[in-house]
Amino acid sequence: MDRPNLRPNGMVLGAPDPRALRDFYERLLGWERGSDEPTWATLRAPGGGIGLSFQLETDHVPPVWPAGDGDQQMQVHLDVAVRDLSAGVAWAQRQGAKVAAFQPQEEVRVMIDPVGHPFCLWLDEEP
Repeated sequence: MDRPNLRPNGMVLGAPDPRALRDFYERLLGWERGSDEPTWATLRAPGGGIGLSFQLETDHVPPVWPAGDGDQQMQVHLDVAVRDLSAGVAWAQRQGAKVAAFQPQEEVRVMIDPVGHPFCLWLDEEP
């Protein structure tokens, strides 16, 4: 059997309030809104890239970064490229993110979104 044409279409983050988390990432990234339902909200990536979706998780338990034995572990995280790491961190904080206490690399800043999902801002020096 030939492999069917498959391509990732999006990434989904669970949240107790999908619209509120979508609004955070909309401010952070400047992406356009898509779906807007109480249980499902989306953002469209520029140029048709992989978008972000946010689904209702009424019993959402934020992951712990870094996770220890018995802690809720993250299942996935976003990597966000930025040319000025300090400016990216400041912008993310103004939008509601927090800087994680543990930072494993000099050129990366682990941030925590408003419902506890870690995401990384990493220094991209490419023009």
